[in-house]
Amino acid sequence: MRNTPIRNLERRDKIAKRIRKTFGVFKISLATAIALFFAILFLTPIVLTISNSFMAQSEISANYGSVFATNENGGKVFISEKVNLKFIPDIVSFSQYITVLFKSPEYLLKFWNSVILVGPIVVFQLLVASLASYGFARYRGKIREIIFFSYIILMLMPYQVTLVPNYLVSNWLNILDTNKASWLPGIFSPFAVFLLTKFMRRIPESVIEAAQIDGAGEWQIYRKICMPLCKGAICSAAILVFIDYWNMVEQPLILLSDAEKHPLSVFLSKINAGEIGLAFAVATIYMIPSLLIFLYGEEYLVDGITYQGGIKG
Repeated sequence: MRNTPIRNLERRDKIAKRIRKTFGVFKISLATAIALFFAILFLTPIVLTISNSFMAQSEISANYGSVFATNENGGKVFISEKVNLKFIPDIVSFSQYITVLFKSPEYLLKFWNSVILVGPIVVFQLLVASLASYGFARYRGKIREIIFFSYIILMLMPYQVTLVPNYLVSNWLNILDTNKASWLPGIFSPFAVFLLTKFMRRIPESVIEAAQIDGAGEWQIYRKICMPLCKGAICSAAILVFIDYWNMVEQPLILLSDAEKHPLSVFLSKINAGEIGLAFAVATIYMIPSLLIFLYGEEYLVDGITYQGGIKG
């Protein structure tokens, strides 16, 4: 009889553990279901674009013709029927890709325009940002903190706010209608400076002091210590900067009046309604660089964002 209260406590403890375990499994299952739902929701447009790029033009017109239909005045027509979203084509056709890659060189020209615009921005923005970040991280002071705060303010501003000043400065420098008008604002963008500065400030001071004791100068500390330790942050910044400028639309529209120099991101919006199939194929080709870079640098991206400083073993 004396052991009855102890047994009751043990029983209650077991019941409580089962309840907590069941509740934990329920929370994990619910979180997994929500994550799966949003993953499917976000991936649906990508899968739809890729699958529809292999449809024949006649099948695409039959499925989505009402969406792009216009009246006699060129205005949009009210859609009175449901749009037929198809993920599996009736007949797999490569005609859209043949047209894009071989018969219409203007699409590939716009693709290389995008590469020419974005490539220098990514490379030189990281170069400038790494040097500026090293200065902000190594040396503190009121003036430097004010300058760094100004970087943050500029980073928080949407590009549309600074578009008019960029246009005026480009006009003053006489570089309008050239790639330099897009390169210069991108190269000196504050985003990478902010990201790398926050990362470099997490490097232990003892590591820098040990290098100085060994006789290392500022250039050696920057090149042999900070840059290797910031590899994850640099890759993260490169991925984010590339995706941002790969999808730019406003800058080339305002700064480049010559349509021949426009990137593919601008040209996609100008594809005619009768070329819907080509739009799917071009959009698929346009997504490939971003997807490949993200998949290749996913580990670096996570590492650069979550790294808290210190030396890894």
